Amino acid sequence: MHREPHTLSRRAALRLAAAAGLAGVVTAHAGRHAFAAADRALDLAVERTRITIDGETTRAIAIGGSIPAPTLRWREGEEVVVRVTNRLDEPTSIHWHGLLLEGVMDGAPGFNGFAPIMPGETYTYRFVLRQAGTYWYHSHSAGQEQEGMYGAIVIEPAGRDPVRADRDHVVLLSDHTAEAPAAVLRKLRISEGYYNNGRRTLVDFFRDAERDGFSATLRDRLAWGKMRMDATDLADVTGYRFLVNGKGVRDHWTGLFRPGERVRLRIINGSAMSIFDVRIPGLAMTVVAADGQDVMPVRVDEFRIGVGETYDVIVLAREDRAYTVFAEPIDRSGYARATLAPREGMAGEIPEQRPRTVLTMADMGMDHGGMDHGDMDHGGSDHAAMGHGAHGAHGGSAGHADPAPARAVGWADAATPPGAKALAYDDLQSLTRTADLREPAHVIDLRLTGMMSRYVWTLNGRAFDDGEPIRVAYGDRVRIRFINTTMMAHPMHLHGMFMELENGRTGRLPRKHVVLVPPGRTLSVLVTANEPGEWPLHCHLLYHMASGMMARFVVEPRAARL
Repeated sequence: MHREPHTLSRRAALRLAAAAGLAGVVTAHAGRHAFAAADRALDLAVERTRITIDGETTRAIAIGGSIPAPTLRWREGEEVVVRVTNRLDEPTSIHWHGLLLEGVMDGAPGFNGFAPIMPGETYTYRFVLRQAGTYWYHSHSAGQEQEGMYGAIVIEPAGRDPVRADRDHVVLLSDHTAEAPAAVLRKLRISEGYYNNGRRTLVDFFRDAERDGFSATLRDRLAWGKMRMDATDLADVTGYRFLVNGKGVRDHWTGLFRPGERVRLRIINGSAMSIFDVRIPGLAMTVVAADGQDVMPVRVDEFRIGVGETYDVIVLAREDRAYTVFAEPIDRSGYARATLAPREGMAGEIPEQRPRTVLTMADMGMDHGGMDHGDMDHGGSDHAAMGHGAHGAHGGSAGHADPAPARAVGWADAATPPGAKALAYDDLQSLTRTADLREPAHVIDLRLTGMMSRYVWTLNGRAFDDGEPIRVAYGDRVRIRFINTTMMAHPMHLHGMFMELENGRTGRLPRKHVVLVPPGRTLSVLVTANEPGEWPLHCHLLYHMASGMMARFVVEPRAARL
């Protein structure tokens, strides 16, 4: 069965556009959509398959016959048609992460009139490319993204690319487990610490007491115990194999270069639950784009990348040797590895893993002395009443290595060596000037909340099914403050529009579709609500979204707000 998307009639589109102040834009778009042939067209099938990682084969789901899905290379200004056929025995969908498009084409079931693609059905996505850069696509149904439904998108600019490169490689990071996503979520709901294999021991206590003093260490342990939290609980799920372009540690993916070439690496975090620290020992990286948007170049030695984020970097390898692209999850439960080399068959040295981080009371917005826990719910691991800071900066064998025994202190501590530069959000500034300089019409506070004892993740204390939509008028300039009251970092993703991160770079605020909000901190973004529709706003940690950390962000025609 073939299902064409429901689209507005030309007259209805003009009525909606007039109410929103978009008449000229929608007239041009509706005419092209209705009458012009597409510049690019392709067919993609979604089907069950098997994936082999370092010799071990497990069940998976593929888009277009591969994991990751085929890299889609398009050009800004083109109109593309993608016909997606569902060969599963369950509904599916594809979301075009970071793309600006008509709401029904966004691919999130239950939003903007988009219904899931049912078994045996073919759905036609059709949209005009309104941007350039590095993006990705993935399922927005059940846990299918975890099972292999993800792929890269590279959109070349219509004009001259401001980034000069001799060679271009996609580096798509992901995590994979043989467990069914439903089984993972069930275990998390049975015990919030089910996968936490890095709990502090008596040996850790005495080591910390030797460093910090017995009394301070005892106060720290009692404080965490009173909150019923674990300072090492950085990642909800462990036991993953970590992949680069679908390859494991032993079958490592290789990207070729000639010595002296400028190589562009388009690094995408397409994992379900893993936040990575990325470095290339022996090579500095120059960050030139974040979330597909060009930024002023920043020279770094490493960076932290949240789920859903993308960074483009330029590296210049002058030597005739292999280099290792090394990505460690923040809980140090393994690593992903790729190789940059002049020839196939070469391998770079694998660096020693960094220490695992231990959270502190400072990460929770509290100090070690005189903490007030009076507002906390001690009947369960409820994070909803935790304090927050002001503005936060973001700083084995086959991927199954045991967590390193040493510890780093604090969320922002990636054990970066002295003298090395780790990217921080404060470093990012847009290559182009901020277009909308209006003061926000109003402020939306979103408290990132949760109850670990039941594995429920919420916004402002309410799960998605119980929460109220966030409503703004078309054209409004709004500020959203993400107030993280939990001990987990949350990569917050807004569909349909870019957020402008308020990081002090006035006039050149970086545009992002995901912002990684550290534990106990607040990040503030500005949004110009210029895309009518109802858009998902959610944590991009798959099991957090599935457990309720999502809301509807509704951009209403201005007439509807009068």
